[in-house]
Amino acid sequence: MPDLSISGLATGFDWKSVVDQLTQVSRAPQQRLRSEQNKILQRNNSYSSIQTQLSVLSSRVKTLKETSLFGSRQTTVGDATIASASATTDTALGTYDFNFTQLATAAVQRGSANAGASLNATNDVSGLTLSNAAFASPVTAGKFTVNNQQITIETSDTLKGVFDKIGTATGGAVTGAYDSTTDKITLTGSSPVVLGSATDTSNFLTAAQLFNNGTATVASRNTLGVVKQSGVLSSANLSTTISDGGAGAGAFKINGVSLSFNAGTDSVADVLKRINDSTAGVTAAYDSVNDRFSLTNKTTGDIGVALEDVTGNFLAATGLSGGTLDRGKDLLYTINGGGQLVSHSNTITADSSGITGLTVTALKESTTKVTIGADTTTIKSAINSFISEYNRAQSLIDSQTASTTDAKGTVTAGTLAGESDAFSLASSLRSQVNAQGNSSGVIKFLDDLGISSNGTNNTLALTDATKLDSALANNLTAVKDFFTNSTTGLAAKLDTYIDKVSGDDGFLKTKQANLTKQSASIDTQVGDMERLVLSNKDRLTASFVAMETAQSQINQQLQFLQKRFA
Repeated sequence: MPDLSISGLATGFDWKSVVDQLTQVSRAPQQRLRSEQNKILQRNNSYSSIQTQLSVLSSRVKTLKETSLFGSRQTTVGDATIASASATTDTALGTYDFNFTQLATAAVQRGSANAGASLNATNDVSGLTLSNAAFASPVTAGKFTVNNQQITIETSDTLKGVFDKIGTATGGAVTGAYDSTTDKITLTGSSPVVLGSATDTSNFLTAAQLFNNGTATVASRNTLGVVKQSGVLSSANLSTTISDGGAGAGAFKINGVSLSFNAGTDSVADVLKRINDSTAGVTAAYDSVNDRFSLTNKTTGDIGVALEDVTGNFLAATGLSGGTLDRGKDLLYTINGGGQLVSHSNTITADSSGITGLTVTALKESTTKVTIGADTTTIKSAINSFISEYNRAQSLIDSQTASTTDAKGTVTAGTLAGESDAFSLASSLRSQVNAQGNSSGVIKFLDDLGISSNGTNNTLALTDATKLDSALANNLTAVKDFFTNSTTGLAAKLDTYIDKVSGDDGFLKTKQANLTKQSASIDTQVGDMERLVLSNKDRLTASFVAMETAQSQINQQLQFLQKRFA
């Protein structure tokens, strides 16, 4: 059976096009509503833009409203190489002459010398391999030169083996020996010994501290054995045998802070790092050149370092508890020629100077002036930021409400043209900034600060910067009161107004909410209309399909009759 929903199959009449056209015509009210909705959305977006800009303006106004802005301080140091300084709002204005006669330094607890044992307990070094020898710098494999003869060594060689190679290479002209008493190596020749060449690749001569002296006998300049920082403490080559109490639970205190160690698992490097990472307030180090440990206070000043072995003898074995304290120095200074003042730190605070809010850091011993003045730069920046954001707000409102005419005379109205609320907002903002700020003060209007209003576009401009500078320099209190006075201050009143306009309960939020509801209402109306349109379309379609069905039946009957009466 033919598909009678196909337009004109039986009747030859394109009824589907008619239904589509009638349906499209019936949607005209929807299109008008959508056009109206688009205008509502544009108005809503415009108010949203104004709301955003007023929020930015509000933050600038709140800055001017804060009394702390006008109490901010600007510090000037006569010579920045001598000191640096900063001040808070509590610091009194004025100039201070600082004379630094002594800078503060940190105290250092220096361990006793020769913390490391000698390279070998005896003169016989036939069993001492270079890789295990406690030189300050590990010996590297390669070549070194003695009397123009190159000797090649490996780290697996014994020290006795190296001496033998020197003797062989020089034909017995140079011999080497180790003295456990002095912990030094000596090279002896039949003539002046000459060491090294430009092509040497091993550091043996440097590690052994052997340097030319123009004679036939060259000995190590210093003792050779040092503390091994890697490997466990029990084999670290300490001159004093270390103990952790026998249970691996060694402990000691530095400045009252308890630290632990295990002689069988911890290395020297492990314990030094543990000290440095702790709250003991010192930096621990080992100097392999001078073979001694040290603890340096992390803070300066003439203060000591408290040491105590609790379990075991780490501090004694490293020579720290038996060493000497190089006392730190306190900062000594005077202010305005007064009596000598003392500070443990090179950074002076009110604790030692007695000047509230002033912080001065001494950089070298000398004299300089520190001047504390009002931070007019920050205040001017805040005022200029307020002017800029206020002008942006007025320009935005103007662009949304104004109408423009092109070259052909066509007038285009702004999105908010004719909106009395938008016009009223621009006018009210202008009234707020041009109102009298403080009837009893020296500064009553913005014009007294050199700031003028433009009657054409409602904007502000700093037309007389000199007047503003003068007011900040000579009448800062009056400027502060003009902006911040809780009753009459311009910033205080403007802040209240902006909150009333754009706050959570402000008319802009209400306006946007109403426009959103109108848009949502149009969506509902369009939805209802579209359902009616589709219902009518279905009804028309059903009618035309019925017509096609009837016509098809007529056509069939006609064909039957034609065949019968042919």
